[in-house]
Amino acid sequence: MSSIKQFQVTFDCAEPERLARFWCEVLGYVVPPPPAGFATWDDFNRSQAPEDQGSWFACIDPSGVGPRLYFQRVPEGKVAKNRLHLDVRVGTGLVGEERLAALEAECARLVPLGAVRVRLLYDGNDSCIVMQDIEGNEFCLD
Repeated sequence: MSSIKQFQVTFDCAEPERLARFWCEVLGYVVPPPPAGFATWDDFNRSQAPEDQGSWFACIDPSGVGPRLYFQRVPEGKVAKNRLHLDVRVGTGLVGEERLAALEAECARLVPLGAVRVRLLYDGNDSCIVMQDIEGNEFCLD
């Protein structure tokens, strides 16, 4: 059996470009260049059928280490808790108050971008902050 070399994480959403740009800010990702033959993403979108314009967007890790994030427009809204979520690892190796301070600092950076703090999970040593992105998808600051 061969191993999988690459994967992408796909988000169903209402506004692909807006959500992709939010996650670029969260993770330090970038928008890749537009498809060959197009100077800008706007040029590419204008070349699509009206119903397909803005139907997807993507962002990538500029270092090439993390997975590509792909955002696709779907007609239905989010109605239940995610079955999969991202853990944004900002407190790796930290414990107690030091870990909590790192998570709180990242939460304070993300809230002005449109993220919503849901709750803090803290047992005096380990901690996690449950958040929602701009379309209500859960993620954790871990």
